[in-house]
Amino acid sequence: MGRAFEYRRAAKEKRWGNMSRIFPKLAKIITMAAKEGGGDPDMNPKLRTAILSAKAQNMPKDNIEAAIKRANGKDASEIMEVSYEAKALHGIQLIIECATDNQTRTVANVKAILKRGGAEPLKNGSLDFMFTRKAVFVLAKNDVIDLEELELELIDAGLEELDVGDEEMTLYAAFESFGALSKAIEENGTLQLKKAQLQRIPTSPIELSDAQMEEIETLIDKLEDDEDVQFVFTNIG
Repeated sequence: MGRAFEYRRAAKEKRWGNMSRIFPKLAKIITMAAKEGGGDPDMNPKLRTAILSAKAQNMPKDNIEAAIKRANGKDASEIMEVSYEAKALHGIQLIIECATDNQTRTVANVKAILKRGGAEPLKNGSLDFMFTRKAVFVLAKNDVIDLEELELELIDAGLEELDVGDEEMTLYAAFESFGALSKAIEENGTLQLKKAQLQRIPTSPIELSDAQMEEIETLIDKLEDDEDVQFVFTNIG
């Protein structure tokens, strides 16, 4: 996928390793999942998967339980999911997903970061044709598993693609198959889930030079530093 992709992945993994940065974001994901489908993970696949992802990032049990309880509080009722779209340098398009209790604050912060980074906001919906929503699951690589059998097992749950790397396996499915594939992974019993997310995959990804990638990465880093920003998706290959 190119050097830019490797640079982006390494930088993102470094940021995700910052507990003070990622735990509040994971907590919001858990709270919103519990608010949407109830606080019982056995009855709420989205919450169950959010908890598994949090555990994979070593989020303490107390933090997870507090995030679930928060779904019944006043604070949770004020949290909303919003997204913003933008055009950055070098033909890069951005979709910025946020969870906020103050949309005025969030939009002001996002616009200020974009302006400083040489990017400009776009009307929401402008980039719909450039991205496909996918359910993405990252699993620890298991050399004991027969990959052909695994694919056959998970196809019925919506698996579309299985990408095997040196240390991880990444599973892709349609947006609507998130719950079914999450359940199938759990029921398999031998798979170790590391991350699960609804991602926006670019339909026509572009490559950048190392210098261009560093420039865009600086902007993405600033956006992801904001407490309300959950995910930033780009059309980088």
